[in-house]
Amino acid sequence: MLNWLKQPWLHFIVLGVVLFELQAIIFPEPKPLVGPLSDARIDTLKQQWFSATRRLPTESQLANMIAGELDREMLFQEALSHELHLYDTVVYQRLLRNMQFLQIGQDLPEQARYEMALDMRLHLGDEVIKRRMVQVMEQLLLATQPPAQPSEVMIEAAFAERKSELRRPPRYTIEHLYFSRDRAAEVDNAVDTITANDWQPEQARQLGSPFLPGYRFTQQSPAQLARHFGAAFVKNFEEAGPQAMQWVGPVRSTYGMHYVWVESVTPSRDATLEEVRPELQRDLESELRTEALQAAIAELRQRYELVGV
Repeated sequence: MLNWLKQPWLHFIVLGVVLFELQAIIFPEPKPLVGPLSDARIDTLKQQWFSATRRLPTESQLANMIAGELDREMLFQEALSHELHLYDTVVYQRLLRNMQFLQIGQDLPEQARYEMALDMRLHLGDEVIKRRMVQVMEQLLLATQPPAQPSEVMIEAAFAERKSELRRPPRYTIEHLYFSRDRAAEVDNAVDTITANDWQPEQARQLGSPFLPGYRFTQQSPAQLARHFGAAFVKNFEEAGPQAMQWVGPVRSTYGMHYVWVESVTPSRDATLEEVRPELQRDLESELRTEALQAAIAELRQRYELVGV
């Protein structure tokens, strides 16, 4: 046994394996390179930010945008390395459309035109294809590292934290008489007539102008009323302190004046957990999905060299 271990050929093999492993440690395979972004691309990011906010990004905001763009490039490269673009119908149709626009290979069958587009590397410079591949890659990452599901403890904690935000708004059931701007001078007389005769809305409706959204609104929140009458109406209406079975106003809106009959008022109240459980569940699932995706992307970054972060 000892004689066998002394054989030169065995020493040669062991030494070769050791040298191979040392080479891999000392001279590792270079990581795929992503970046840096071109000056033109960075200027585009700045312009997009300015268009959305009407101000230039700070250094920190610009750095975050650049990091996000490099992540997109990395996900695109990863998708290409898995050849995901070769199995996606959106990419297939997009490349055919590009070939048609360029008027290349029009006499060829679809498959031949598609393969020609790949040979021309049209998929590398198409923003629609890039967005699609990034989306597909994100889905693949989430499939391999699925997010956790919200627990009951998380739902209850979110409910407690967002209690004021989740509070149910007041609800109003109202009818109104509408007086357009050119009839504003008639409002006081109409109010006097309604008061003197103790009229209900049905009897008084003849005094007002037509109002396209209608005359009766049932169990409406302030936000819903604002969609019909505008925010100014809701502000003036609520400041008047509406009470059930009473007239309120005249109340001014962006359209004119309104004399409002309040049929019922449901005060605002705290929501119950069961009322908002679907909303909390949906929001938590979205948060956990984002966290899982960011963790997967962070892990993927270890296999790339990102320049310009």
